[in-house]
Amino acid sequence: MSDEYQLEAPISGDGERTMVMGQLPIPEGIDGGESAFILPADEEKGPNRNLPWIIALSVIGALLVLAAAGLFAARWYYSDKAAPGVTFGQVSVAGQNRDQLTDTVNRAVADSAVTVDGGDGAPVKASLEELGVNVDVDATVDSLLQAKADGSATGVLDGLLADFARINPFSKKDMGLTAEYDESTANTFLTDRFIADDQKAVASSIGYDEASQRFTVSEGRTGRAAKIEAVNQAVNNAIATPGHGASVTLEYEDVKMPVGVDAANQAATEANKRLDNRIVLTNDRDRNFELPVNVVASWIKPTSDLEQGTITLNYDEAAIKEYLAAELPNQLNQEQVDQEDIVDDNGNVILTRVYGVSVKDTDAAAGDVIKALQEGEGGLISVKADVTEHKTTQKKAEMRIVVDKSSQTATVYNGSQVVRTFPVCTGTPGAFGETDNGTFSIYLKYSVQDMRGLNEDGSKYLSKGVKWVSYFNGGEGFHTANWNYYGIEHGDPANYGSHGCVNMYEADAQWIYNNCPEGTLVQVVGATPSGPVR
Repeated sequence: MSDEYQLEAPISGDGERTMVMGQLPIPEGIDGGESAFILPADEEKGPNRNLPWIIALSVIGALLVLAAAGLFAARWYYSDKAAPGVTFGQVSVAGQNRDQLTDTVNRAVADSAVTVDGGDGAPVKASLEELGVNVDVDATVDSLLQAKADGSATGVLDGLLADFARINPFSKKDMGLTAEYDESTANTFLTDRFIADDQKAVASSIGYDEASQRFTVSEGRTGRAAKIEAVNQAVNNAIATPGHGASVTLEYEDVKMPVGVDAANQAATEANKRLDNRIVLTNDRDRNFELPVNVVASWIKPTSDLEQGTITLNYDEAAIKEYLAAELPNQLNQEQVDQEDIVDDNGNVILTRVYGVSVKDTDAAAGDVIKALQEGEGGLISVKADVTEHKTTQKKAEMRIVVDKSSQTATVYNGSQVVRTFPVCTGTPGAFGETDNGTFSIYLKYSVQDMRGLNEDGSKYLSKGVKWVSYFNGGEGFHTANWNYYGIEHGDPANYGSHGCVNMYEADAQWIYNNCPEGTLVQVVGATPSGPVR
């Protein structure tokens, strides 16, 4: 039997068969006949051993797909809700949206009241608000919604991983209230509820007295106070773990006055310094405006620090801005007319007036006023203003007052005609006194006014009820000086002079007030004498 055989291959694409020649060993006992050829297709097929693995992998794949779908669904569902594992005051809030969380937080705040037993009478149930806790409900809800979130994740993949970590129910996060606690409010509440008025420790304080136009001191006293450590602990627990009430028993102690008299006196001195150092605003043209004392006083807000035992001065910036915005246009605006040069009988220009002034940016002026108050120095503040175009005309001076320091007289002219001459006593030479030479005009008048300030030695003076005041140069003006009739009679400013004003007898000052309107020229000339001139 030959070892050669022919293997008939499948028919090819062109319809012909391809014969493959080869040699195969012929098992013994089998003849070499054609029927003995064994082809691969004739072999018996055994079981597929990979089938269990295929089935297992298919199941695992399906489970993974379902798990991923579930994770993405959970990620979407909890995107605007508290995540699984988030608790508030140890109570689960998972799945609650913003409105539901807001209700939960409000209920927890209400349920966190502290029952205080003062040892005398029925206990008092105090809310967190009454004890000085300011709860930010919106911020608390935000913290619950963002609990377990990883804000540091960057990129899409990191964000997905962070989101999946957030919705992991096995990861826990307990949240409390977002709140601020003011112990002084709790102390005030407990003192008011449990300590009689005549047993309370009272801080010394300062307040403005309308009659004297000064800040005065109210002395405090020692007394009894509640120890609030137990209340502090209960409140802090309520903030950390809200929704659970607490009960505490108060203890008491004797305490000194929270703010002493010395601290109050120092604060009053600083406040009165702001009243003494006057603030004058000007449009840098013809008009000035001195802030009234009572208005400045209303802006000064003393604030007590009971723990430090001090009183500091603060200033009502909103009130200052509001007042100046309303008042400065009334005081400093000037109606548009032609420029006027005031001339004497010879045509010489005595004074130039510019009209058409409109103040602007009163908030900037308010900032300057606040700075002046903070520094306590007072001063002259220029207010920004628009000046309109104008023509220049000349006007002959009519009413004018010539203050002659050499003769210590004030002579009123109507044109070139002398109307009246009055004896006066001008300012004392020195840093605090001599009346300034120059040409001015009366710009502000008071029928009566309290005047105060500092003497050259640093001591304070107060002249109450000064009558018939006509200001012409900042704080300098004509007024009654019934305390200085000797100085007026003798014309002796060197020894009996003023702080810069022109002292007059009452009837004379009233005549000036009644007959010399705002805008009347005032010319100060001459030199201050070294002794009496009359």
